[in-house]
Amino acid sequence: MGTFGAELRRMRMAAGLSLAQLSDLVHYSKGHLSKIENGSKAPSAKLVQMSDAALGANGALRSLAPAQSLEAQFSEMDEGDDEVWFMNLADDGNSWFHPVDRREALAMTASSLLGFGLSSQGLSATAKEPTALEVFRGLFDQFRSLGQTASPGAVLPPVIAQTHVLRALAAQADRDLRDEFLVLGARFAEYAGWMAQESGNDQAALWWTAKAVRMATASNDRELAVYALVRRALVTLYREDSEQTIRLARQAKESREMPSRIRALAAQREAQGHALAGNYKACLESLEEARNLLDDTTEKSRRPVLGSVNLPDAVSMVTGWCLYELGMPEKASEILDVEVAKISPQALRSRARFGTRQALAHAAAGQVDHACALTTDLLRITDVVASATITTDLRRIARELSRWHTHPAVRELYPALTASLSSPQV
Repeated sequence: MGTFGAELRRMRMAAGLSLAQLSDLVHYSKGHLSKIENGSKAPSAKLVQMSDAALGANGALRSLAPAQSLEAQFSEMDEGDDEVWFMNLADDGNSWFHPVDRREALAMTASSLLGFGLSSQGLSATAKEPTALEVFRGLFDQFRSLGQTASPGAVLPPVIAQTHVLRALAAQADRDLRDEFLVLGARFAEYAGWMAQESGNDQAALWWTAKAVRMATASNDRELAVYALVRRALVTLYREDSEQTIRLARQAKESREMPSRIRALAAQREAQGHALAGNYKACLESLEEARNLLDDTTEKSRRPVLGSVNLPDAVSMVTGWCLYELGMPEKASEILDVEVAKISPQALRSRARFGTRQALAHAAAGQVDHACALTTDLLRITDVVASATITTDLRRIARELSRWHTHPAVRELYPALTASLSSPQV
């Protein structure tokens, strides 16, 4: 802890900055910074990021930061402050996810078959009809739309059921249709993995993603196997494991035979990993690579598109996301203000995901009233979509705002924010 504080003081003085000037740059009080420099307080992760960026340390200060416990993340509140303020938000954020056992899966499959007027006798006939594929493709699009406006708990059971139905159809289908049923079933399984992660269960998310890869591989489709690396990198990103995020993303990006879109998604994830590590140069290089890959995208496919389809300019959105992690919240908020406004009003989950990042950037930039106004509007959405990953950023907003806990807008927001963070995710 002393090593970080001493280096912060050395670099501040070398830059010719007073404590007051550094305070203006990072939006932390002079008294708080003084305690960090003399080693009597541990720095928060956000202060480390912003100090590193403000002093042009290129990750040197980040490397000296002490490991953070959940309790230490609240240490930025001065002595004499209300010690219990937001303290009830420091649980692990895990939420309920009910795994589906074999008996339940068979029951859901039977229900789904009956819902389509199918029986065990009618299954073989349906498996021979190419039009059945179009029906299930339409269903997949509908479930993805539903996932934007409903909780994972409402979406997961029918998505899992359709996965089992498509496997059953593939087993009955002729060779030319078998692979198409398996590929589509793999898309359903991958989406189940995403909804499981949104429920707060990373283990279930990885299990369904692995199942999706097995189904896709059985149909000689390697795209999903590579995209699964990007999905796994999202899990490690939310675990704040920058090294694993970068490794997985690079592995996916280096599959040269893959479509440009998948490699672009991998480059964006790699950029997020570099941002988490505080590597500004590598982050911008990955973002530029992602932009170039998307510009080269000419592939068209009748199969469902992998990755988000709700971001008009995904690279710019991810750029805003990364700039926050790099300790540049003002620049991040400028970009996110523009990009979040472009998201369709119907895409509630995407609006909540990037809207929370937008509010977080404004809070870190010291724009308290605007951050509170954005968060107030977002809570109407986040309570509907019930996302464990979005809740991660809501908790970060709570920690940022705890520095201004006497501010009227923060006090007004507190009851609703606490209630939202205390409610079940599904």
